[in-house]
Amino acid sequence: MLVTPVQPDTALRREALHAGIVDPDMDSMRLLSETAMKFPDALSFSSGAPHDGTHDLAKLSYYVNRYLTHLRDNGVPEQRVTRLHFQYGPVNGFIQDEVVRMLAQDEGIEVPPEAVMITHGFQEAALIALRGLFRSPDDVLLCVSPAYVGIRGAARMLDIPVKGITEGPSGLEPEAVAAAVRAVRAEGRRPAALYLVPDFSNPSGTVVPLEARRRLLELAAEEGFTILEDNPYGLFASDDERLPTLKALDTRGDVVYLGSFAKSAFPGARLGYLVGDRTVVGEDGVRRTLAQELSKAKAMFTVGSSSLSQAAIGGILVDAGHDLRSATRDLAAVYQERLAATLDALAAHFPPERYAEHQVRWNRPRGGFFLVVEVPFEADLAAMERSARDHGVSWAPMRMFHLDGGGERALRLGFSNLTPAAIREGVARLAGFIGAETAPATGSPRPAPTSPIVSEAHA
Repeated sequence: MLVTPVQPDTALRREALHAGIVDPDMDSMRLLSETAMKFPDALSFSSGAPHDGTHDLAKLSYYVNRYLTHLRDNGVPEQRVTRLHFQYGPVNGFIQDEVVRMLAQDEGIEVPPEAVMITHGFQEAALIALRGLFRSPDDVLLCVSPAYVGIRGAARMLDIPVKGITEGPSGLEPEAVAAAVRAVRAEGRRPAALYLVPDFSNPSGTVVPLEARRRLLELAAEEGFTILEDNPYGLFASDDERLPTLKALDTRGDVVYLGSFAKSAFPGARLGYLVGDRTVVGEDGVRRTLAQELSKAKAMFTVGSSSLSQAAIGGILVDAGHDLRSATRDLAAVYQERLAATLDALAAHFPPERYAEHQVRWNRPRGGFFLVVEVPFEADLAAMERSARDHGVSWAPMRMFHLDGGGERALRLGFSNLTPAAIREGVARLAGFIGAETAPATGSPRPAPTSPIVSEAHA
């Protein structure tokens, strides 16, 4: 009689994996997604998904064909057109000319095509930039805090230490950056780069003033660090709110500009770009742009970006005359309407003059996809699940965006993919949840929060 031997347990222990995989802070976005799937009837303020109303399946083939026609009209041989779209393409992509024209038209950024790399969204652009710029374990990434979780995750996966710099009411302050640089150098380490979103930051919606932008560029030149500028929301600023990007003000190549078409054109294409125009000189004296040098990392990460996605984005840009800002004016108006609806609904349920009673307040961004609400209780993932389960509304805990603690009593509302009617209903549900969370409290009123985020609330 044959006896099947007992097999030893071959399960891999979780702690044997890379620290970036084991770190519970790297799991927050998955948990938010799982909560949304677990409670599908809950209105979701937890994501920053773009507005769905502009998507049209018929346009998909139209834009691809529009780009193919553009290539043929410009004399590109048919064999080359076919090869570009069916074979492995250039590592850095093949729509750089279209992106260069868009950047000049929309942002006043003047760079040559060889300074542009086409990437799989912002996330790959960030990974490539970090991998290229950080050469030593003693190199430190300076990062605005709170910050988009993707930049911290990218740094964690590459074992790059991050020093958070708490932002003020108007975003990242140059004096705070200078202090962080001094602190890092005092530890014997090198501040290699600074990450920020100067226009309508995720998660707080702050905007860095013009003079602060100029001072940040001066600091980069004085201290020798690179600025990683992430700008997914600046395109939607109203004309009277629009400020030049750091990259548009950059005269030395100190800014690496990280862009994405996810919010403005086609989220599903998963396409973005990196602009690195600073000259890199090799030992042989050959001079190339930073984007060209970083193509070695791009080749190892993904070999190249999707040709069909590039064709679709290329067609969108050609069709818009490379003026994406004008082409998205209606979309910008949608986001402004939704921001106004969110602010009005919050004020209706939590009158500012009665703050001592409800202890709920929020900042007032002038654009973007997000705002921050401070509440008189701990707003963690467990609280968010109670909110979704019992009150039919979800949101994102602010603590997941803070790099060195903070945000325990605050939540982020993402309003970009909700109609004004849904926003009003969602805020009403949120008010019910906040009331339920604070109802059992007795005794003296809780002390008011002191976060810099709220200093301009209801101003």
